[in-house]
Amino acid sequence: MTTAPETRGNVDIRDAERADLLAVKRIENASFPQPWPYDAFERYLDAPGFLVAIERGERPDDTLDTADVVGFVVADLVPNHGEGLGHVKDLAVHPERRGGGVGESLLATALGTLSAHDAATVKLEVRESNEAARSLYEKFGFQPLRRVPRYYDNGEDALILVRELR
Repeated sequence: MTTAPETRGNVDIRDAERADLLAVKRIENASFPQPWPYDAFERYLDAPGFLVAIERGERPDDTLDTADVVGFVVADLVPNHGEGLGHVKDLAVHPERRGGGVGESLLATALGTLSAHDAATVKLEVRESNEAARSLYEKFGFQPLRRVPRYYDNGEDALILVRELR
């Protein structure tokens, strides 16, 4: 089941395609001190919640291309005692587009997609120091479950956050 393109604000959210991966990787590199490798994104191309935000341009034919990718989210489903568990694995917005609601649009669409795929709960990991991300997740009702010491390569702790969808 693919996600129908959805317009939110000045971006369209749609399923990621192979042609988007270079733009996704560039955003990842600009966003994180320990970015995912390119092949990690390739592995998630079929995940129901690998979505990209495409900036709506002023093109006369209203076309969109991969140069317009301004953010992405990678989310998937894992079995969990008979109920689907959604997992938001990665979310990033181009540094020049942060603060304009792109991350909110991506997260809202990903949560809707996971819910449509019968996820009852969604979890994610976030750096304890990432105040902007923690604020976004709190806004969407994520609650802290536990802290994982030295989760990241640099020794920083992660917070495991969860949200019920049902």
